Amino acid sequence: MEKRVIRDPIHGYIHISEQLIWDLINTREFQRLRRIRQLGSTPVVFPSGTHTRQLHSLGAYEVARRMLEEVDDLKSALTEREKLCVLAAALLHDLGHAPFSHSFEAIMNCRHEDYTIRIILGPSEINDVLNNVDDRFAAEVASVIDHTHPNTILSQMISSQLDADRLDYLLRDSYCTGTAYGKVDLDRILRTMRVRDNTLAVKQSSIYTVESYIMSRYHMYWQVYFHPNSRSFDSILKSLFLRLKDLYREDKTVVEQYPMYKALLEKKWLSNEEFFMLDDDTCSYSFNLMRHSKDPVLRDLAVRIMDRHLFEYTSSENEEALTEACLRKGYDPRYYVVKDHQRQIPYLPYLGNDSDSIWLAMDNGELKELSEVSTVVGSLMDINEQDERVFYPREILK
Repeated sequence: MEKRVIRDPIHGYIHISEQLIWDLINTREFQRLRRIRQLGSTPVVFPSGTHTRQLHSLGAYEVARRMLEEVDDLKSALTEREKLCVLAAALLHDLGHAPFSHSFEAIMNCRHEDYTIRIILGPSEINDVLNNVDDRFAAEVASVIDHTHPNTILSQMISSQLDADRLDYLLRDSYCTGTAYGKVDLDRILRTMRVRDNTLAVKQSSIYTVESYIMSRYHMYWQVYFHPNSRSFDSILKSLFLRLKDLYREDKTVVEQYPMYKALLEKKWLSNEEFFMLDDDTCSYSFNLMRHSKDPVLRDLAVRIMDRHLFEYTSSENEEALTEACLRKGYDPRYYVVKDHQRQIPYLPYLGNDSDSIWLAMDNGELKELSEVSTVVGSLMDINEQDERVFYPREILK
């Protein structure tokens, strides 16, 4: 096919030369990602962070494409089929994200990767397109995402400590939120990327670039992804669906008021078609319906989500006192006192698993794990930063 380009604020242009990739972009499942925000609840703190999973997926594809174009070792290490497979995996790696991105995984009690693989394996338009290659290709693409492909380099490119996914989302999330924490020198990382012993690595001379990348990731998590107000929104979201499930257990007819959640309330696993129907727009519509609910708890939580009436937060040691304050004010602490725990280790390699480590190609030909060489990263491994907070309505303390 004639090369197509898509303009992008991060990469300038996203280049598409393969008909398969273009056909995948135009499937209903991939287009659904236009209706899934990349950062879930983060726009309540950073209003410009409203970019979508589709944008990020295209960006991850572009980084993977540049790896194949610019890293000579990859050109010779992969077959043409493997190159096409890894490009498809980069594009499709986030298909299984539910509304509000990672926030919804706790509500559905599943990982987004599980739904990604189910969509790829079909039934779906994605599966139909992949089957145009042959009837084994969809399973090969899925194997890259679940780390079972026989050529481990493919999974390292898509899902590792230094991969196309992270290299795009740090740059994109930083740009779209207006923060500077996620700046990564992508050009230098790609210029110094090598393959040694069937392992993706970067040259020893790029150690400072990689150290900066690790610090960028660390700062983005605490300053953006784990911002307390985002977590407050997530706490209300969890409480709302907890209340909806409790109401459904008491009266099954509640599903008639919110038919978009029928499968979610009745089943553990949604079919691909049922999952397809869930997106941010659907949820926003349902929350507007809940504004008029006869149930005061559901109504209140929906208003808080739609109008940004966030919970306050404090340290977890105050949980008991807040529970008592809730009861005195007539609030059910089951929905109005929500504990949240976040943990971030800047870099934690698991030696023996190439995908969980960053490797340096040393000048003497050796391959060494990053923390063995970098004193900066070695010291970061001792950091096990945790933050536990309790979220509650501010009015209970008045």
